[in-house]
Amino acid sequence: MPMPEQSIEFRYDTQLLLDRYDVDDDGCDDLVDEMREYIVSTFKGDSLVLAGDTDEDDYGEKATVKLHFHTNEPWDVLAYCRTLGEIYDIVVEDMDRQSRDMHG
Repeated sequence: MPMPEQSIEFRYDTQLLLDRYDVDDDGCDDLVDEMREYIVSTFKGDSLVLAGDTDEDDYGEKATVKLHFHTNEPWDVLAYCRTLGEIYDIVVEDMDRQSRDMHG
């Protein structure tokens, strides 16, 4: 018996890492708060997770923020995050397609 189709309201699982240099622990907390406020007020979605930490590499002290967000506007979220620092390890997965593949 086929399973009933489930509608996914926010189709794209959007994940990335963001590095921003010359940011201390307090600045990292402020960056995470700024991102959360902007994303929640600007983009429709759910399952938002933002976590930040500071570290140092060859270029100096930096904040690294991990973002996970379900949205229908992944490219706009990526464009916003790019204005804040260097983004990498970008993953945009179509959860609707994944769901169909699992059931079909």
